[in-house]
Amino acid sequence: MTPSGNPPAPGKAAISIKEMAALVGLSRQRLMQLVKAGVMPAPLRDEASGRPYFPEELQVACLDVRRRNVGVNGRVVMFYARRTPAPAPPRRPKGAAPAKPKATPDDGHVEIVAGLHGLGLTAATVGQVAEAVAALYPQGTTGVDAGHVLRAVFLHLRGKNSAGKVGSKE
Repeated sequence: MTPSGNPPAPGKAAISIKEMAALVGLSRQRLMQLVKAGVMPAPLRDEASGRPYFPEELQVACLDVRRRNVGVNGRVVMFYARRTPAPAPPRRPKGAAPAKPKATPDDGHVEIVAGLHGLGLTAATVGQVAEAVAALYPQGTTGVDAGHVLRAVFLHLRGKNSAGKVGSKE
């Protein structure tokens, strides 16, 4: 916002739809939806190439629509707030080894067996689940979503025992 209360003057005499969308913080698709709805002003077309562009006066109008939440057609339009990027994870020093999750023995695996039964592997045993978990997660399942573990074990047992051997003593 300039001291006079007007939106800042754009720096180019003409900009593309992509540049206009970035200037007002919208996607190209959303900008064009708003143009078709009459909320944003329509771009002009270059006579020689037919390419759409926004001259300075339309740039100011688009910025004003975004700032005031009132379209050029007089309708109120609500914009979602801009997304803020997620904070970057903390960086570890160079040369430091990544932390490995500690293995946690799970003697029961009862929940996984129950989940497998619900998915149709009714003959799956605790022993088979324990072997599959040990093969798939040698560091343990601490910090791993239970649904991911269930899916991995299901796919492992189903692939390994495609002949219907799940639950057999082989």
